[in-house]
Amino acid sequence: MKLTKNAAGRRVPDRVNGVAQVPYKGVGKFVPSGTKAAPAIRSAQDYPADGDKRVGSLKEALEKAGLADGMTISSHHHFRNGDMLMVPLFAAAAQLGVKNLRWFPSAAFPCHEPIIKHLESGVIAYIEGSLNGPLGRYASEGKMNGAAVLRSHGGRWQAVQDGEVHIDIAVIAAPTADPFGNATGDRGPSACGLLGFGLVDSLYADKSIVVTDNLVPFPCVPWQIMGQNIDHVVEVDQVGDPAKIVSGTTRLTRSPDRLYIAELTAKFVRAAGIMQDGFSFQAGAGGTALAFATYLREMMIAAGVKARFIRGGSTKYLVEMLEEGLTDYILDGQTFDLDGVRSMRENVNHIDTSPFTSYNWHGKGNFASMIDAVVLGATEVDVHFNANVVTHSDGAMLHGIGGWQNCLAAKCTILPIPAFRDRIPIIVDKVTTLCGPGELIDVVITERGIAINPLRLDLLAATKNSGLPIRKIEEMKAEIDALVGGPPRKPNFTDELVGIVKWVDGTVIDSVFRVEG
Repeated sequence: MKLTKNAAGRRVPDRVNGVAQVPYKGVGKFVPSGTKAAPAIRSAQDYPADGDKRVGSLKEALEKAGLADGMTISSHHHFRNGDMLMVPLFAAAAQLGVKNLRWFPSAAFPCHEPIIKHLESGVIAYIEGSLNGPLGRYASEGKMNGAAVLRSHGGRWQAVQDGEVHIDIAVIAAPTADPFGNATGDRGPSACGLLGFGLVDSLYADKSIVVTDNLVPFPCVPWQIMGQNIDHVVEVDQVGDPAKIVSGTTRLTRSPDRLYIAELTAKFVRAAGIMQDGFSFQAGAGGTALAFATYLREMMIAAGVKARFIRGGSTKYLVEMLEEGLTDYILDGQTFDLDGVRSMRENVNHIDTSPFTSYNWHGKGNFASMIDAVVLGATEVDVHFNANVVTHSDGAMLHGIGGWQNCLAAKCTILPIPAFRDRIPIIVDKVTTLCGPGELIDVVITERGIAINPLRLDLLAATKNSGLPIRKIEEMKAEIDALVGGPPRKPNFTDELVGIVKWVDGTVIDSVFRVEG
């Protein structure tokens, strides 16, 4: 492995997990060539004429799918921390005696901590997917046999369609399915919303397995996953706990400081002239972003303004706006609470989307660049407006990228963040891990004021006489450092690579190295 500096000045490897890598070249500088990957041709004559693809167990499904050493197993995370499928799946893989699997989830959560034993035993070699909690800590300590590869939701689709990642066996948790393999997530006792993160897996994998706890007679309607792409169907007692798609990060904040930040954010959107008839916005599922949506709703009602569409992560706050007539559509990429699940069933204008339509950079356009304003979180921002979402200042990989990078294509990207967390300042001289380049981040809002990227002369002019606390980001940083006693102590990194961060085009924007000690 050779380390070189990419266009952002970050040291990145030429190979990771045996695969050649392209260093980040800058925003819009890497243009792909070639044709998309494709699954093997199949013949209907090799599948049951009556359409019944059921097998007796996860273990039997893996055997029939030809599970072998070194294969790639993929999964989606629509159940978030309520997933109940992947732990028993890898237990079945261990019973079959396979080794060195690559797990390719759209994200892993604390509920997957029991899978660490399969990393230790060698059943799983490494994980290429967003890491949250214990698995992220494990990888950060250099304990995996390979490096973590962290991609955005759109980057994951890009990696599969471009042939960077070949999926041998896809496993799709489906709240409702029929024996043919048609599946949906918006109904059934374990309904979690849409299944868009599993769509690319079903389209490109060699073999695909649908696992459900609510088998219905053919046809399962509406289908989000098509049975023509499915090899086997497995019934289990429960695929997931939908109550746990709501986590600590998907609840409205009660912090006075963060409520103030959310209110400032909504006022900025109004003052900048973004909030007008026919506009669009996306707010993340963090507590501050949810509060922003509630403040913006009140301002829209007062001004008589209606949005053309809202991009989700859907929550009850967005659903209320749809049902009150404040937007024509919710274009949903992930359902974050049970009100969102209900709305997807009941409201014809609550549309399920996938990372292909919303985020994939290697497509003929996507929805992200059409959004007028996007409100996101971050773990760190530096004085050049670069941002970090996967590590903290201690260098540990504890968070996934999600759709965060993809959303930076919006017309105005706003990061409402607290000035500090646990007395550790969030605005720094240089982010620990670069996830998003500063040229794409327009506004940083803390309880200490609003910093507008100097590149956005239009926003500076629009808000000049707004009465909002517009400040330079360097001034905000100095004030915060003085308040908490100085900038955070930098970790001592070794030269041992434990992960890489991909940019939306598949290039490597940064590396994560093991921290000493």
